[in-house]
Amino acid sequence: MTSVLNQPVPAPARPAIQNVADLLHALGDIPPQRVLMNPPPGTATEADLLRKVEAEDCLCELVEGTLVEKPVGYREAILAMAIGRVLGNFVVPQKLGVVSGPDSTLRIRKGIVRLPDVAYVSYARLPGGKVPQESVPLLSPDLAVEVLSPSNTKREMARKRREYFEGGTKLVWEFDVDRRTVDVYDSPEAPPRTLGEADTLDGGEVLPGFSMSLRELFAELDQQA
Repeated sequence: MTSVLNQPVPAPARPAIQNVADLLHALGDIPPQRVLMNPPPGTATEADLLRKVEAEDCLCELVEGTLVEKPVGYREAILAMAIGRVLGNFVVPQKLGVVSGPDSTLRIRKGIVRLPDVAYVSYARLPGGKVPQESVPLLSPDLAVEVLSPSNTKREMARKRREYFEGGTKLVWEFDVDRRTVDVYDSPEAPPRTLGEADTLDGGEVLPGFSMSLRELFAELDQQA
């Protein structure tokens, strides 16, 4: 029996795209240099994405037939690894589920493959309670973590959050490296709860009992010999 958690979400109506400006707007007003032209926008497939991610070591997402480069940075990567390590130390010993990193190719729905910087998926959401064999499983994480880069736009992130929640995600954390804050979303409509270095981040209903000192987390960026 297929779990309702993993049933495909119907795709919303797509706006007509007549030109490059329409395409960039539909993708969230992202910088044009992040749109890959091979294959041409509108024709890309999951196989194309996997070739870029695995063979060419280029992190990108698939959005309505278009490969969109995922921006990366050294500080963002350090913070994402630290978040994943803390989450894994909580999740794995309790056998709650799995935690994955920034090359996690997750099909949120047909035509949309996202790569959250960190993702927690509970065993209840995994088909049969097991890690899928597919390279691009139909999965929306219980918790999606995004570490913002300078080229991420507000409109792009709003679209991502909407897709995550439509796919069944219950919690989204968006970290801002420069401001050293995290915006906590538990729904696509409600405004976020913004936390700073003096605060403690908890797992809410998704990860009861989990907590993380943001001061200690952001201190990962201040390491020195």
